[in-house]
Amino acid sequence: MPLSEHEQRLFEQIERSLAEDPKFASAVRASDPRFQTRRRLLVAAGVVIAGLALLVYGVVITTPLLSVAGFVVMLAALGYAVQSHRRAQSPDLHVVGGTTSRRRPRGRTGRRGSFLDRMEDRWRQRPEGHR
Repeated sequence: MPLSEHEQRLFEQIERSLAEDPKFASAVRASDPRFQTRRRLLVAAGVVIAGLALLVYGVVITTPLLSVAGFVVMLAALGYAVQSHRRAQSPDLHVVGGTTSRRRPRGRTGRRGSFLDRMEDRWRQRPEGHR
């Protein structure tokens, strides 16, 4: 349903006033899931580089324990990056300043539970003629 001209003008005025408020803009930006994911990926990339530097430094000074520690740091950072990326790709609804309402509990079966949930949803949404 399209907005009337008066509603459009009011909407634009509200948009302008909100855009001028830096405190509101930073609060919205900080709670944006895309911003958080980008920040997590950048932090993970920085830690991977630090782990690589630690690994190389351990090899140069011939300290195997330091090299192994660098590798473990890199591995942990990559795991964190993958987890952040998966969380960003999840189909859950993201609500600014709140929690999601469609979160399904995970059972012991992991991905199998989500497959069964999808199949159950498809079964419920099938056309009326096939019942």
